[in-house]
Amino acid sequence: MDRETSPPPAVRLVPVTAANREAVVALELAPGQVDWLAGNAESLDEADHDPDARPRVVMAQARIVGFLMYEAPADDDEARIYRFMIDSAVQGRGYGRAALRAVLEEIAALRHVRRVSICYMPDNEGARRLYGAAGFLEEGLDEDGEMVAGMSLPAGGNGL
Repeated sequence: MDRETSPPPAVRLVPVTAANREAVVALELAPGQVDWLAGNAESLDEADHDPDARPRVVMAQARIVGFLMYEAPADDDEARIYRFMIDSAVQGRGYGRAALRAVLEEIAALRHVRRVSICYMPDNEGARRLYGAAGFLEEGLDEDGEMVAGMSLPAGGNGL
């Protein structure tokens, strides 16, 4: 089976803790991706001061393979994924696809969210393909020049 038809690897999302924080900070993007995303240390510092931030470690068995962060305020029906990265050492193995599915399932389980948005740099073709394959539709550039893509969740909050 090739990568397009094989099932994604099993991943799970876990909260960032004192025990795994250093490993999250140590994750690296490929050199050509560094300008596309804030560093994980910066993201974790932001999460420390933002009660709506939900930082998650992407785990494949016992290995940390990525990091993502989203917000889903209880008084808003939209969740925003604003950090999403897979370590350069394991990119291209399906972890991004599996992690995106896992975070969408976690968000859907919140029940109050009806829409999910994500932003990425317009020249990030890998992100464009990944998010498009998951059902995100591009909506245009935001004030920072990032592409905004969104998707509606099924009624009832589950069913992904």
